[in-house]
Amino acid sequence: MTGLKVLEFSHTIMGPCAGLILADLGADVIKVEPAPDGDHTRHLPGFGAGFFAGFNRNKRSIAINLKHAEGRATVHRLVKDVDIVLENYAPGTMERLGCGYADLEAINPRLIYLALKGFLAGPYEHRTALDEVVQFQAGLAYMTGPAGRPLRAGASVNDITGAIFGVTAALAALRERDATGRGQRISSALFESAAFFMVTHMAGAVASGHPPRPMPERRHAWAIYDVFNTSDDQVFIGVTSDKQWIRFTEEFGLAALGGNPDLATNVMRASHRSWLIPAVQEALAPFSKAVIAERCERAAVSWAAVGKPTDLFDDPHLASHGGLIDVAIRTAEGAIEMARLPAMPVEFGADRERPRLTRQPPRLGEHTDEILVGAGFDRREVERLARERVIAATP
Repeated sequence: MTGLKVLEFSHTIMGPCAGLILADLGADVIKVEPAPDGDHTRHLPGFGAGFFAGFNRNKRSIAINLKHAEGRATVHRLVKDVDIVLENYAPGTMERLGCGYADLEAINPRLIYLALKGFLAGPYEHRTALDEVVQFQAGLAYMTGPAGRPLRAGASVNDITGAIFGVTAALAALRERDATGRGQRISSALFESAAFFMVTHMAGAVASGHPPRPMPERRHAWAIYDVFNTSDDQVFIGVTSDKQWIRFTEEFGLAALGGNPDLATNVMRASHRSWLIPAVQEALAPFSKAVIAERCERAAVSWAAVGKPTDLFDDPHLASHGGLIDVAIRTAEGAIEMARLPAMPVEFGADRERPRLTRQPPRLGEHTDEILVGAGFDRREVERLARERVIAATP
């Protein structure tokens, strides 16, 4: 995407993730931060402490006060040469700031305007939303926790999925612009992304004639598809075919189970899970995690250790072929530490190349002067805008 220019008005995850995807693929993504304080996720504590570093590499930062008339005028001058504007502010915010689609399209009819929102068109579209809100609203939290205890998923799945859908729509709109010469407003949203996750549960309710149960209590599609205790840890094992079942029972010496005619097919085995799972658990308990992993590999049966996010820093598979990127992260104490974070999960060409790091997450307004001068602003004008606090820059 070299040559594609993007203005990103965003915060938290959904907008920054969309910008990250475009930036990782080579677009010049300019993160427009509010002056003088910048993206508030730079300073979030706790669960949000990694938001900024996680989703803002490979971008340039410019800080502009959009509440100032000259700040809006500055954006209007920049947008003349931009391909995509993306924003994930609350409904109506960009319009109040004079930077909504109608304002910017009048300046640049070729503009693709990606609005990342809580909801698409409909009765809810003016509501504000959060990933966690729509997880509860769409049934994802219901499906994740045990009955009576809805639980949010362990990551901001709708923010990230909404970003991916938004970028997909943006690429389609760029393709259409090639044919028509005109841009358009496009959008993706949190709630609709959460609803999309529910497709199989909704279809399954029709196909089976039963309402979906929360995942911890679901009707299992496969008999052996569970977490088992080992002598030193836990592993997940999934036996998803009858041939795998034969190999699994042979590898672990479970001849009685493998030869039981009542367990000949997966459907039959699934009907006996109440006693089959305890029996398999008893057989596996004496073995270490390493031994179980080795035997599952030989049997070509899917397995996984019960990992933690921090295990990925040293994951040998991710580290083997560009799957981890060294990213500079500012700690709560203000120090800069390097951490290996996952690259975008795609690869290109015969060499299976992964997108690389070209820029560390930017300091607030780090590229303000560079961007404005490159857009044709006179240096004295840039200095005046800085003095009048229309813009901000970090040396």
